Amino acid sequence: MHRLTLRWFAAVALGTCVHVLVACSSNVKSSSYETELKRIQQEISTIEHGDFNSTNESERPDRLAYLRYRRATLTGDYADFRAAEMAIDRALQQMGPFEDLYLLRANLNFKLHRLSQVRADLQKLPDARGEQVETLRTDLAFQEGKYEEARKGYETLMQRHGTWGAFARLGYYTFVMGDVLEADNLYRRAQDEITAKEMGSYAWVELQRGVLKFSRGRYEEALVHYQCAEEAYSGFWLVADYTAEVLGAQRRFEEAQALYKRLIARVPRPEFHQALGDLYLFMGDAKNAKPWHEKALAGYRESAERGDVHYFHHLAGFYADVRQDGTEAVRWARKDAELRANFLTQDTLAWALYRDNQFPEALVAIDDALSSNVQDTQIFVHAALINLANGKTDEGKQFFLKAAQVNPSYGTFHVHR
Repeated sequence: MHRLTLRWFAAVALGTCVHVLVACSSNVKSSSYETELKRIQQEISTIEHGDFNSTNESERPDRLAYLRYRRATLTGDYADFRAAEMAIDRALQQMGPFEDLYLLRANLNFKLHRLSQVRADLQKLPDARGEQVETLRTDLAFQEGKYEEARKGYETLMQRHGTWGAFARLGYYTFVMGDVLEADNLYRRAQDEITAKEMGSYAWVELQRGVLKFSRGRYEEALVHYQCAEEAYSGFWLVADYTAEVLGAQRRFEEAQALYKRLIARVPRPEFHQALGDLYLFMGDAKNAKPWHEKALAGYRESAERGDVHYFHHLAGFYADVRQDGTEAVRWARKDAELRANFLTQDTLAWALYRDNQFPEALVAIDDALSSNVQDTQIFVHAALINLANGKTDEGKQFFLKAAQVNPSYGTFHVHR
């Protein structure tokens, strides 16, 4: 797209976003990330140490468990997730087999990639109905590579409930399968269902719309969506994460570095340490990349040593791309694939096998990933290189062409997610 046209489009889009936000809420600032987090913490403190009459005694454990879980989903801090898990377990001990608590624990386990435990929690709700239960079962099907079942489930959720979450989930499914225009339409419909009290949800959907644009190399448009997300829910750390990635892709390296460092100061997660290290490496600065990569690896391994599984995927990618240690990459990729067999874990395993010079095995794994019909630039690039390594030159060239069709700028900086 011509630069002048793109800037005009961005200006119009931003104006539309601001108009929508004003129409939705007369006080966006009161719905900011910091304000909501403070409100949640105040209620947690009140329940734990404050006015005993502020919450019905019989409801206290359930409410505290929910608040701890809500805080964890906002901060993304795994210490908060552990605190939430402890609160849920205590509530179950105090209240007995309470359906809402099993559902809350299933949601927590899903976020931490513990799919077998999600299934176990759902088995305790055999006759349960409702959007949350149906959503979890559909999300589980998607993570397990049952794509047609997941598609039908998301469509049913949208038709039956029509909530923003239903539209957003179908939007994501549609996006990964390659229909970006329809995905964006579904995300717009999701935003139409969000109330003025849910500006964090509005911002999250706006971020997903930006990801659509970023995945196609439309970086200016992606930034517009990220700015809209910031205006909707100021201070949300996830906005900085995605924005820094775009700045890196645009080769605005100083801005990207500064933003990553501010993000890490607020949210010192190992994947952000790796992102900054990857940025330095992309710039050709291996010296500055090294300490950030070492911090990332230490964080990943510490998590795995605690028995957590949510960083298996990152460990596999780290060893494949940063250390180029095929043996370790395969080790962690297999652990990840055992948890959930889908196009992401199959692609990760294929790339790890490639790094380990197991080219025929890598070809089988990448074909499994491609059988999903997912339209992903990185998967196409991996497929190209794996086919070339197996002597399939024509196929390799075709996959490079497919990667370029999805994103003509696929060689620029991107984050391993």
